[in-house]
Amino acid sequence: MFSSRAARIPARSFPALRAIGALILREMSASYGRSPGGYLWALLEPIGGVALLTLFFSLTFHAPPLGASFALFYATGLLPFMLFSDVQSKVANALTYSRALLAYPTVSFVDALIARLALNALTKLVVSYLVLHGCLLMFDTRASPDPLRIFEAAGLAVLLSFGIGTLNCYLFLRAPVWQQIWSILMRPMFLISGVFFLTDQLPRWAVDTLWFNPLVHVIGYLRRSFFPTYQPDYLSAFYVIGVSLVALALGLLALRRSYRVLLAR
Repeated sequence: MFSSRAARIPARSFPALRAIGALILREMSASYGRSPGGYLWALLEPIGGVALLTLFFSLTFHAPPLGASFALFYATGLLPFMLFSDVQSKVANALTYSRALLAYPTVSFVDALIARLALNALTKLVVSYLVLHGCLLMFDTRASPDPLRIFEAAGLAVLLSFGIGTLNCYLFLRAPVWQQIWSILMRPMFLISGVFFLTDQLPRWAVDTLWFNPLVHVIGYLRRSFFPTYQPDYLSAFYVIGVSLVALALGLLALRRSYRVLLAR
């Protein structure tokens, strides 16, 4: 009696995890399976791009605003921005990408969102680790990384990407023109998120204005985790978490009510 019951449990256990795993494998195969090197290129391509940009700016600007290495200063600004930009974009297009699979009752829209978040966030986190570790090995950075604070900054970046990406997933389906508007809005974000400068060194009115950009906080937290003497007073994890959770809740509620209708249009 017990053996037959136990034999039936695996077939019914964790259907969401199996669906998410299948979606991740499908995306890896579709995105990287046909290229030489496969998934390895998902790591090498951004690492090479970040390394070249970091090298260029480190040779151009020898005195970083923080620390002794412009390479590390630039990487701590660029990497969280890249993570947010790429991951939220993947999540925002998750339902369109998995439209055919969502017809199956065992695959929910949440599975599609989580699968894209898991694969792309993990990829960007590995890239970030390799680039930042490379900076510490190759340059005299005089930095003292704090692993717990690094995890805190990474968690904030991933949560923000998921929240904004989920809300945009609904908005892109509801009003396709919003995708073009969002693309335009993201262009100046690279300049106003603190990638090239320290926000707290700007005039007070600029700091108060940029405070509402959650990426400024994420980048500030990552830089603080590498430079213990850097303690800006504008950082607020609660603000980033609040923006992320509100966007996530609105996106999930809106998608739950209407994603099938929107995908059928």
